[in-house]
Amino acid sequence: MSFKLITEPSIETKIRCMRQRVRWQHPQLVERDIDQTRLVIDDSGVDDDTFSFLVVGDSGTGRHRSSSPQRQVAEQLLNHADSARFMLHTGDVVYLVGSRDQYQSNFIKPYREWVVGGDDYRHMAYDRMVFKQPILPVPGNHDYYDLPALVGLVSGITGPLRYALRSYLDLDVSWRGSHRGDAYARAFLDYLKAVPQNDLGKHLDTHYTSPVSDPVGGSRALTYRPGEFTRLPNRYYTFRYGGIDFFALDSNTFNQPLPVIHDRASRQALQQQCQQLEEEKADLMRQAGMEVLSLDGEDPKEDITEKLESIDEQLNDIAKQLDSSRISTVDAEQLEWVRDRLIASWQNPAVRGRILFFHHPPYVTEATKWPQGQTLAVRHHLRQVLDAVAAEVGDLAQGRPLVDLVLNGHAHCFDYVRTGDTGHGDAHIPWVICGGSGYSLRRQRPEGPELNETVNDMSYTVATSHLYLGRNGSGSHLKRPYSGLRVEVSTGSPPKLTLTPLVAEKFDGHWKGFDMEAFEV
Repeated sequence: MSFKLITEPSIETKIRCMRQRVRWQHPQLVERDIDQTRLVIDDSGVDDDTFSFLVVGDSGTGRHRSSSPQRQVAEQLLNHADSARFMLHTGDVVYLVGSRDQYQSNFIKPYREWVVGGDDYRHMAYDRMVFKQPILPVPGNHDYYDLPALVGLVSGITGPLRYALRSYLDLDVSWRGSHRGDAYARAFLDYLKAVPQNDLGKHLDTHYTSPVSDPVGGSRALTYRPGEFTRLPNRYYTFRYGGIDFFALDSNTFNQPLPVIHDRASRQALQQQCQQLEEEKADLMRQAGMEVLSLDGEDPKEDITEKLESIDEQLNDIAKQLDSSRISTVDAEQLEWVRDRLIASWQNPAVRGRILFFHHPPYVTEATKWPQGQTLAVRHHLRQVLDAVAAEVGDLAQGRPLVDLVLNGHAHCFDYVRTGDTGHGDAHIPWVICGGSGYSLRRQRPEGPELNETVNDMSYTVATSHLYLGRNGSGSHLKRPYSGLRVEVSTGSPPKLTLTPLVAEKFDGHWKGFDMEAFEV
């Protein structure tokens, strides 16, 4: 029997709970014609055609306390913070299970320069954070995870012991989980559920003050005031900066793998893969209990738990595909929302570009992600959205990709992938996975940089990776290049986007920080 360290709420539960937290479509919001999916950043430079922003993802770890990779990357970002207008976070803000107890150590402490009063992070309430410069996240899968009751109890009781033994098996958990994403919502969203009914109208009139020039979903939007009020209106949202429309999605509600029910051969292959992974997991657990550990010459203090979590992720994905009783749920409302907003964006002459960011990458060359069912699910649903946009937009695109850039996390690496002619609306788009900002790093798939799909028994290349930064080498030659990203946006339509990976590399026990050569996408 497989031991489960984490539990994950259903898609229906995620959607229902998040709606309750923002009082979705409450009469007072409807009465004021408020768009609960839009924010306006109160910034004098919001109309500048030339600007830059930063990107991080999969960062929120409390491991490596003596030399935190997350903090090493943050220090690289600080070299560009004065000129950057905001920071995007591609998800997995706090590991392992999005616990409110770990926001101080796993988020506020490493990013303290961005937080008002961040120097006193130990006494800062995670649900009262205000950012000096905007930090604009999307939820990752770990931000929704919970601990089984027994595991939470044991974790709480054994906290001091686990800390003492962290060099051997550091699970990076407290005694509670995310409470179905509640900690993330309280940390970042405008948590209207906590506003007393009698004060709701005043709150809305204070913070939802920005008029919307193209009222697709309402004539008023939340005003994001750096240094004063830095809340997001919803788990998915949009904002405009420098003539670029940014769309933040919650991919946790459209990533559910389709169950493999009737394909006997596929079920048998998945069952065999599951058995093999369980054996690998058991072997790792045995090694974790040994006094002297060795894993292919690599540092066991970091590798065992990272490999265990990678296996658990694959087992969870396979279990969903093999569960023939499960009904496949899709967040149709969100997908219809981004479809309609992209169409409206293309029809608006004031918009010169579009950037999407969400957690689960549809295209990626990290070793475990490409064949997973959730990767296929996200790619399938996003293709449906973009195909519908292409059909509606028609000649307006004039041969341009429908989206100028897609930013993802989830895969623990930096991966610059570009699609070719996929036969869908996701053709010729640059996809950048920025998921190596602190938690762990993984290797590129042994098959190499080309991603192939099979259609009608014919295999063809749909995308190619042009730059991959992840774990490489072994033993004394092992390198770990953790990374963030700087994106420069220049004038023009379409805009010129220049990307610079910001790297903090650990090699032979030492850290070296540097900016890689910039490249255009």
